[in-house]
Amino acid sequence: MIQIPDIANATPIQILFCVLSVITLATAFLTIYSKKPMHNAIYLVICFTSISGHYLLLNAQFLALVNLIVYIGAIMILMLFTIMLMNLNKENEVHKPRITRLGAIVVFCLMCLVLIAMFMNSKPIADGSYDVTGEDYQSIQVLGKLLLNEYMVPFEFASVLLLVAMIGAVLLSKKEKIEK
Repeated sequence: MIQIPDIANATPIQILFCVLSVITLATAFLTIYSKKPMHNAIYLVICFTSISGHYLLLNAQFLALVNLIVYIGAIMILMLFTIMLMNLNKENEVHKPRITRLGAIVVFCLMCLVLIAMFMNSKPIADGSYDVTGEDYQSIQVLGKLLLNEYMVPFEFASVLLLVAMIGAVLLSKKEKIEK
């Protein structure tokens, strides 16, 4: 039997979690469903910000700030430059058929149902304790050692990928200016 939590006994953290979850899901859906590219980018920024709020609720302040700096500060700016460089107009844009939009809505609803079923069927830990390894992954020093020792190669690949994307965007914009 499904147990619905009592809203009157909810803590402020639980209420904030629910509000952030609704904002995250709504803006993620609007990012996909919106017709204007600039609106898509704005919805995605709001979605990333609410995800940072989730990280703060999990007491992962460093991860929340890195999410804000990297995703909102860097990647979204690159996406906005790309949208502006592409100069998307209504006349040139290919309209998506209704079946594609309907398919996106169906997939979104199915994903929500799977997530809800997964959370409802999960079993909480009886005594409320978790296995603790003793490692402090909130420490910037431990995180830096882990990132620059064990995950050095993927970190460098991500750096090179972002550098190539930035150079490509600059070359594309200069090429268009030369052709005009």
